[in-house]
Amino acid sequence: QVQLVESGGGLVQPGGSLRLSCAASGFTFSRYAMSWYRQAPGKERELAAAITSAGGSTNYGDFMKGRFTISRDNAKNTVYLQMNSLKPEDTAVYYCNARFSTAVRQYDYWGQGTQVTVSS
Repeated sequence: QVQLVESGGGLVQPGGSLRLSCAASGFTFSRYAMSWYRQAPGKERELAAAITSAGGSTNYGDFMKGRFTISRDNAKNTVYLQMNSLKPEDTAVYYCNARFSTAVRQYDYWGQGTQVTVSS
């Protein structure tokens, strides 16, 4: 059974930091590209950060501006999102995504999300 379990969300003051974790099970984690998406109330889900299966390449949403860092530990089947200098507009539900594509099929898994609230 595929599971992606996010943790680390919560309430933080503007300028603060949080580290999100996503623990994966039920599939070969090291073969999957991993991403963090976020969705704020009334807005579409958007890409926050992505990392390739071996961790050699990363990609970030335009709003990151160097504040967020994605990383992964394939030995622990876990992907992380370090978020610094948080702003109220970063408030959203953050979702973990795993994706693996072959020539004929795309495998796409999602976690249940973790709430991040940035407020004083």
